[in-house]
Amino acid sequence: MIDNYYSISDLVIKTHLLSTVIMVGMIWVIQLLHYPSFHYVEKNNYARFQHFHMTRISFIVLPAMILELGSGILLIMLPSFLYDINSVFLIAFLFLIIIWCTTATIFSGLHQKLTNGYDRVLVDKLVKLNWIRTFLWTTRLFLLFSIMA
Repeated sequence: MIDNYYSISDLVIKTHLLSTVIMVGMIWVIQLLHYPSFHYVEKNNYARFQHFHMTRISFIVLPAMILELGSGILLIMLPSFLYDINSVFLIAFLFLIIIWCTTATIFSGLHQKLTNGYDRVLVDKLVKLNWIRTFLWTTRLFLLFSIMA
């Protein structure tokens, strides 16, 4: 029974770390390639593009984000992990909460506005503000690696 519990705990830890690695890879591709490419979409087709982007990116990003959040919550709830939990993990988890909040409030709103058509100022704002999520996700990964070391 105890071995089974620790193998579940180990699986949750690995799932959390893997989902964070996936999200860090995705956010860097989005930051350096995808969002800047919004400037090169044909203006007369931009609204359709933005709808397409919002639908398709959700299929990729949402499962990894949900897995990352869910496994993080499970880690906090696991008694054995709770004894070993430290401030570094709590800071990393707080970063994840900030990422979710900014995604839901700021980024969803910017994308929704862009469904009306191309707006250079909004795309520039999207790229600039996304550095916050890029920094937070990257820092989270380093914090998680420091805990695992």
